[in-house]
Amino acid sequence: QVQLVESGGGLVQAGGSLRLSCAASGSIFSIHAMGWYRQAPGKQRELVATIISGGSTNYADSVKGRFTISRDNAKNTVYLQMNSLKPEDTAVYYCNTIVNYGMDYWGKGTLVTVSS
Repeated sequence: QVQLVESGGGLVQAGGSLRLSCAASGSIFSIHAMGWYRQAPGKQRELVATIISGGSTNYADSVKGRFTISRDNAKNTVYLQMNSLKPEDTAVYYCNTIVNYGMDYWGKGTLVTVSS
């Protein structure tokens, strides 16, 4: 089993910044990708950003230029630096990882609230 523990969510004013962290632990032989998704009230879960084992990153158009995903391979941890936050960024942010040749795991989520 693999566990993902997210941290760093909270309440911030528009224009502010937050940094999310997600640490993976458990029976991990290799990590192929880690990423962040979010789900706003009444909406479907959507991709925010991903980073694969080679270091390539992918971002949703809505966060490009504002959010940065990074990874500490030694700690099996992925980060999401969120700058210039907008009220529309308010959502529960979920960490995701694909490990061990295709196993898919999700964290429990951390709430980010951006006030106007």
